Formats: sequence, structure tokens, C-alpha cells
Amino acid sequence: MTTSERLVESTRELLWERGFTGTSPKAILQRAGVGQGSMYHHFTGKSDLALAAIRRTAEVMRNTADTALSGDGGSCDRVRAYLLRERDVLRGCPVGRLTMDPDVIADPALRQPVFETLDWLRGRIAGILREGCERGEFDAELDPEETAAAVVATVQGGYVLARAAGSPAPFDTAVRGVLSLLAARTTGPAPAA
Repeated sequence: MTTSERLVESTRELLWERGFTGTSPKAILQRAGVGQGSMYHHFTGKSDLALAAIRRTAEVMRNTADTALSGDGGSCDRVRAYLLRERDVLRGCPVGRLTMDPDVIADPALRQPVFETLDWLRGRIAGILREGCERGEFDAELDPEETAAAVVATVQGGYVLARAAGSPAPFDTAVRGVLSLLAARTTGPAPAA
């Protein structure tokens, strides 16, 4: 890994663990194992480095979600694969957690990749559900955009509930709930959970 990559990866982890305010340049340098001049050689400052880290986190999240959503099976199967994919539930979503960081949300440049990623995810799921509607997998009343928003909200809210409880159980319960609601809208036999 190059020095700039080590800085970005260290910042990604620290933002996930501590948020923007709790991520000091000193902590970044220590985690990356580089000297002070390295950060300012590659980035103009903490915000510039944080932006690179947020963009990388967003890219990783999109790739991970897209892999699950691009699998085999019908629309319901693909959304199920996304919902049931392996996660570190108690750490929460590295992108979603940034929405709770007032410094990220107050800075339009830092907020943009967060918004774009969550918006992309809603759109990607809506597209899959729309395909399912067109193929007759779901009843005619299913609204792909509203349902996709509910899926994303369930995942993000599930992380919050799990972290509050100190257990992945509330996340798992929320996922099972949205899967049951989705299965109830299928036109054929409900897929296995």
C-alpha cells in the first residue's frame, strides 16, 4: 500500500469508529504509521483526506451491495441476498453512520458522497423491484421506489437498533420483517427465507 492509501484506509477506519471530530490528524498518522509531513504531502488537510476516505468507503459499500444485488434468481431473491449478506452489524454501516456526524452533514463536500451512495442504493433496489414488477413477480400494487426506500431504511434503522441493544438480534428481526412484507407482495409461491 502506498502512503496515501494507508492514510485513506486509516481515516476510513477512524471515521467509522470515531466520526469526523473524533478523528484527529495525530490519530490518522499513528494508525497509518507515517510521519506528519506525509499527510500534507498528499492531502491539503484533514477535510481533504476525510473526503477521499468517505469516497473510498462509498465505493466499497456500492461494490459490496452491487455484488449481492447482482446475484442469481428473481428480484425478491436478489434483494434477499442483499439483506442477508454478511455484515458486522454492531459496527453499523460505515456510510450510514456518517449521517449522524454533524461535521460531515454540515459540510456539503463531505455530505455529497454519503447522500449519493444512499441514493444509489435506493435506486438500485428500486430498479430490481421494478424489473420484478415487469416480470409479474410482485402484485401490481407494489411501488418499487417506496419499497426500496423501506428496504434501505430498514437496514439503516436495524443497525441503530442493534447498536443500541448491543446485539445483532434487532437487526435480524428487522430484516426478517421486511422480507416477510416483501414475500407477501409476490405473486407466486413465497421464496424461502
